[in-house]
Amino acid sequence: MKPLKVTSNFEVYDSVEELPQAIQNLMKTAVEARDKAYAPYSQFKVGAALSLNNNEVVTGSNQENASYPSGLCAERTAIYYAGAAFPEAQIQNIAISAKSMKHTVEAPVPPCGACRQALVEYEVKQETDIAVYFMGETGKVMKANSIKDLLPLIFENSVL
Repeated sequence: MKPLKVTSNFEVYDSVEELPQAIQNLMKTAVEARDKAYAPYSQFKVGAALSLNNNEVVTGSNQENASYPSGLCAERTAIYYAGAAFPEAQIQNIAISAKSMKHTVEAPVPPCGACRQALVEYEVKQETDIAVYFMGETGKVMKANSIKDLLPLIFENSVL
């Protein structure tokens, strides 16, 4: 047996105000998208905003459905729209914000596993990292320089 050590590095910001101005604006857009989420079942709203290398910003919010699992997360809503509307563009950053309708979410909320897999598909496809900024409703913001920091042992098309 040979051990394998996997490590990931993150940056932690005490607040949105510590982020570069462009990322502050992107997070503000994610918060606006979050507030448009349709989450009557989970009472948990998530918004995502993607900045593309063609200067477009694409947003998404979670959209739930009484017939689980027919809903879709904010991150996948945004990334699939970006892929459909701007197939040649590269995603540079994604900002994510989450809010519970039951309590204040202060801890950073990263993408779920399914969203991580969807995001890494685009990172592999475009052959360049996507920076991920994520937060709750208030408080600290975390940054991963690549989706691979959130999903280090990726499943990708080279194994197919």
